[in-house]
Amino acid sequence: MKVRAAVLRQPNEPIRVEVLDLAPPQSGEVLVKVVAAGVCHSDWHLVTGDTQHPTPVVLGHEGSGIVESVGAGVTSVKLGDHVALNWAPACGGCFYCRKSRPNLCSTYVGPIWAGTLLDGTTRLTQNGSPVYHYCALACFAEYAVVPEVCCVTVPPSLPFEVAAVIGCAVTTGVGSVLNTAGVEPASSVVVYGAGGVGLSTIMGARLADAGPIIAVDPLASRREAALDLGATHAIVPGEDAVAAIRDLTEGRGADYVFEAIGIPSVQEESLAATRPGGTIVFSGLSPMGSRTNLSGAILVRQEKTVKGSYYGTANPPEDFRRYAEWYEQGRLPLDRLVSQTYRIDEINEAFADMLQGTTRRGVVLMG
Repeated sequence: MKVRAAVLRQPNEPIRVEVLDLAPPQSGEVLVKVVAAGVCHSDWHLVTGDTQHPTPVVLGHEGSGIVESVGAGVTSVKLGDHVALNWAPACGGCFYCRKSRPNLCSTYVGPIWAGTLLDGTTRLTQNGSPVYHYCALACFAEYAVVPEVCCVTVPPSLPFEVAAVIGCAVTTGVGSVLNTAGVEPASSVVVYGAGGVGLSTIMGARLADAGPIIAVDPLASRREAALDLGATHAIVPGEDAVAAIRDLTEGRGADYVFEAIGIPSVQEESLAATRPGGTIVFSGLSPMGSRTNLSGAILVRQEKTVKGSYYGTANPPEDFRRYAEWYEQGRLPLDRLVSQTYRIDEINEAFADMLQGTTRRGVVLMG
């Protein structure tokens, strides 16, 4: 079938909407009619070259839609099901899956980074040449063929925009609080960066009954969004930021500091913003090859813990449904995270708005 999709031909070039050929789903695969796809900085890392990936590639890894057809052997979803797409498929049998860490599944790392589906081939082509899939999803497209294990059914009552952002920003941010860090009630929390992941982290901290919750972001619009979604304070980064954090945490520094941007200098500042015995969590993706300089002397003498959080240490099938339930119960205001929608032809505008900070989370609607 012919589909329109957002294609990156080479890093540092504009994203182009092109017509591609999409082959039918093979065994263990699902054809999804994409309805909504979130605009995430992880896709932009491919545009800048900070993340290296085979090209040409169809971007998009935060999506939702409706099951259109299924390949042989598919049993977990059926025609007409509403699904949120999971970009970290798990095999269920490798060392990490057996250790209840499916987000670190080692079986599918190779094909995903190669830009293929799980059998090592693509379903996308143009004039007979392969076009690669980002994160096995490639959901900036009208339709996507994805592995069955990437489909998580969600209630038909769940808005597609909300289902899409659960697929990445929410699971990464909320999960970093609840799963990676295990934030306790009344803990002090700092979140560096109030983009989609940072705002989701703030919502997670509020859900955990943390406080104070301090957002740090240079943009007034994002500081305002942070306060709207659960932060108790919002401050401007700079030389006085750590002093301000200490003033708000009885002079100690925060119990938990989340760096949701992926900037090494900010990660380094996170160490100073954390109290002795506290925990720093990095959930933002740093450029490949970058380095972060953290003082071993401080880590040892002050017993500070540094953790990485990949996809919110999630078990996606369980966590997606849990976050959807909490949204429908009014405990997670995920609809307020989505502030702007776009058509696929406006994909470059959507990323420009993300970079300028004029959106909380933009979502491309494929309809």
